[in-house]
Amino acid sequence: MTVDPYTPVAGDRSYAAVHYDLDLDYKLATNRLSATATIDIRAAEEVRAVAFDLVGLRVSRVKVIGDPRATFRQTDRKVRVTLSAPLAAGATARIAITYAGAPQPRRTRWGLLGWEELEDGVIVASQPTGAPTWFPCNDLPCDKATYAIRVATDPGYAVVTAVPGTRARAGRREAWSFTIDAPTPTYLVTLQIGPYTEAAIDLAGVPGRLVHPASLRRRVQADFALLGDMMAAFTRAFGPYPFPAYTIVVTQDELEIPLEAQGMGIFGANHIDGVGSLERLVAHELAHQWFGNSVGLAGWQHIWLNEGFACYAEWIWAEAAGRATAHELALAHHARLASLPRDLKVSDPGPDLMFDDRVYKRGALTLHALRLTIGDERFFALLREWTTRHQHGIAATADFTALAEVHAEASLGPLFASWLDETALPPLPRGGRRGARPAAITEPILLPDLGFRRDRSRG
Repeated sequence: MTVDPYTPVAGDRSYAAVHYDLDLDYKLATNRLSATATIDIRAAEEVRAVAFDLVGLRVSRVKVIGDPRATFRQTDRKVRVTLSAPLAAGATARIAITYAGAPQPRRTRWGLLGWEELEDGVIVASQPTGAPTWFPCNDLPCDKATYAIRVATDPGYAVVTAVPGTRARAGRREAWSFTIDAPTPTYLVTLQIGPYTEAAIDLAGVPGRLVHPASLRRRVQADFALLGDMMAAFTRAFGPYPFPAYTIVVTQDELEIPLEAQGMGIFGANHIDGVGSLERLVAHELAHQWFGNSVGLAGWQHIWLNEGFACYAEWIWAEAAGRATAHELALAHHARLASLPRDLKVSDPGPDLMFDDRVYKRGALTLHALRLTIGDERFFALLREWTTRHQHGIAATADFTALAEVHAEASLGPLFASWLDETALPPLPRGGRRGARPAAITEPILLPDLGFRRDRSRG
């Protein structure tokens, strides 16, 4: 089976990782990681050898449970484990890899990715290929697994993952334990370590946490005050929140961009100012929990299913909060895109352009064009079925377009071809299909009642 063409040196499709058990010991002062990863795999075909991605860390031992004659070889990017006898398709194996070193981010065409030291702590930001900087893995977006993570580190530091964990004293160190039951791809697994304080918050019935340095408390509380309202609006628009909890981490350091991880949004101190100037990014990272995290990608080619949907969620939130309608925002972004180069296909932007802002905005415009074509009722019913049908799974562009045609009760081939497969920028439809609200392109359309609408005069 071929690997992902956007990340051709990553992953091994001859097997699927089922579960990762990560036992980590990390010393902050020396940036020293000592660890064992025990990985349960299931063969997708008959295999004699399997490869794990690992970068910058040295393996000292590999043990295949029940196969004492198995061997391994490590290169700068892979740990290749050769079994003494073939593993049949569908059969499982458990492989323990012991390794150590000074983890650091890897250099990629998308910048530095993975495990990175902060001024006082650690951030893990792996999209798309940074996970191998801290554990051996099958680094494909389509390979989702469960996790048990134990971290021993210096006292006085909080260790944060997607789910709340337990903490116990272990001699002069503290040991943290976490269990992640929701299937998660490697790039969305994260650790955040720092001298953080934590506050529990209610997010429209979903347990939430704000994790941050104590010095940023006022700004954090102000800038995330509407997070519960966002959650309420999005659960009505997209369906139930797909994870047990949602955590916000704000680092003392400045970050280039906010980041999503499974069950978590990560922001730098520069993204909060106490007056909500970057509110749209708070909405964007929350929306990723439905689009990109629960509904994952069959391959990086389909990145618009993550970013276009999260971008459109920004517009949905703006409309629900009474700031601007999605249609007004769509018109503004359409005009902006019209002035930019038109050399990108949303359905296959290529690895160099897959995080180009045009993928985000044109992906969002694709959704708005669909909404204008089939009407609000069908459109939001489609989104809710999409998140339910593919919850904790993976999907491709063809899956979405096919489901959209079911809800439209009509062929949408020309619409999707013009927005996703061609480089020319098409005009926005004027609406008027059965079930659609007829509207001139310059008129706003209104979101169905999401249960929260802020008076524009209040902000």
